Amino acid sequence: MRSRSAVALTLIGLAIALVAASASASRGRASADPAVSAPPASGQPAATPRRAVLRLRETRFGEVIHEKGSGLVAYLFTRERSSKPACYGACAKAWPPIKTRRRPVAGLGLQQRHLGTSRRRGGAKMVTYRGHPLYFYEHDRPGQILCNDVREFGGRWFVVDKRGRPVAD
Repeated sequence: MRSRSAVALTLIGLAIALVAASASASRGRASADPAVSAPPASGQPAATPRRAVLRLRETRFGEVIHEKGSGLVAYLFTRERSSKPACYGACAKAWPPIKTRRRPVAGLGLQQRHLGTSRRRGGAKMVTYRGHPLYFYEHDRPGQILCNDVREFGGRWFVVDKRGRPVAD
């Protein structure tokens, strides 16, 4: 009897673990839309999405650009005077570029003609808006703006309005 109840408890435990693992996997699954990837719990963008979708979001700074799939706001770096990125190494760790595999898409409030891409060293494509390379801030969570109008890595970082201009505090 004791061995049958031990086997039964083991089987019940395995079934519970299997159900829990299945539920956990379905919660972490990316959206069915191949252009959108769910952000990791840290707030950092997920792996490079097939197609970044940018749109406007209302914030305390007014309407600013954010990437729809991650929910993170976009920043520009004033040290960059063209679409060529200048943020690499420690800079790119603190300010990860918004990457995409295909041409980015203009969502709510933005015009497609202003979106583009720029090649980074190593060949990855990053999103540009009106010629400015766009970045996330490493400590932002979806919907947060923690580091606007900050001087770092030889320039200033600002969230971006629909005209592609930096938004000052």
